[in-house]
Amino acid sequence: MVDTELADLSNNMLLGAVLLYVVAMLGYAADLAFTPRPAKARAKALAGAGAPVEEAADTAEDSAEPDVPRRDWGRFAVLITVFGGLLHAGGVVARGMSVSRWPWGNMYEFVVAICLAAVVGFLVLLVRSKARYLGAFVMLAVILGLGAATIWLYQAPGELVPALKSYWIAIHVSAAIIASGGFTVGFVATLLYLAKARHEEKASTGFLDRLPGSTTLDDLAYKATMFVFPIWTFSIIAGAIWADEAWGRYWGWDPKETWSFIVFAIYAGYLHARATAGWKGRKAAVVATIGYAALLFNLVGVNVFLEGMHSYADV
Repeated sequence: MVDTELADLSNNMLLGAVLLYVVAMLGYAADLAFTPRPAKARAKALAGAGAPVEEAADTAEDSAEPDVPRRDWGRFAVLITVFGGLLHAGGVVARGMSVSRWPWGNMYEFVVAICLAAVVGFLVLLVRSKARYLGAFVMLAVILGLGAATIWLYQAPGELVPALKSYWIAIHVSAAIIASGGFTVGFVATLLYLAKARHEEKASTGFLDRLPGSTTLDDLAYKATMFVFPIWTFSIIAGAIWADEAWGRYWGWDPKETWSFIVFAIYAGYLHARATAGWKGRKAAVVATIGYAALLFNLVGVNVFLEGMHSYADV
């Protein structure tokens, strides 16, 4: 039995969350645009443009933005992100309550939950690593994800198919959601690293000067991936145990199982190469990007293009 009032409330709360994320994204963008660049960054940019080092430093010092009161767009954006996250979480909870089950039984619910995990992951990095500079880009990814879920993946709330009526949905799927959200944040940091590294090589000027150095972004992407990789590994193990209970075998090379393992193998290779072969920078970023592409195919492509025992999550 579906509680239509709670279902409508869920839809409205998620719409409100998207609107708040748009406002937050603009706030983070304003924070990047109007935050004065450090004198060192300006001197480096001028020197890269051909000015002598001493002259560049003097010019950068003279042209430094005056220390005048300004709006703190960053704090405003963080506050809006928190409110948006609360609305988002409320929408997920209301969706589950409307049908009295865990709210990730189909592709729409799964993607909505991954977007929430990405927001939470960003807020954790914000507290631990002061990574406010990721805000505009994470919000953009979340907005696109929620938009795609609403436009192409939406399904009205309903009962779970028999295969999903198990306590394992709260273990296996929750772990996959958390890991996917964390991989998304890591992917955003990876893309920013690639853009920043190219920017530094060209010694050009622009808003990328307001981001931290490419080494910092590369390290942040690595830490995010390293944190969520064990969670993804656990989700595969939990899925195998659930498969044994539901289908009488731990592993059957179903397309979803196969691509989950491919994602595991790529990210395992990424972490191993960094830990043992000293891979950093562009080579590691390329591997991480391939890993995230495999994750997206596992999330959407497998359900759309391939037939398997996980077809209950089809769009």
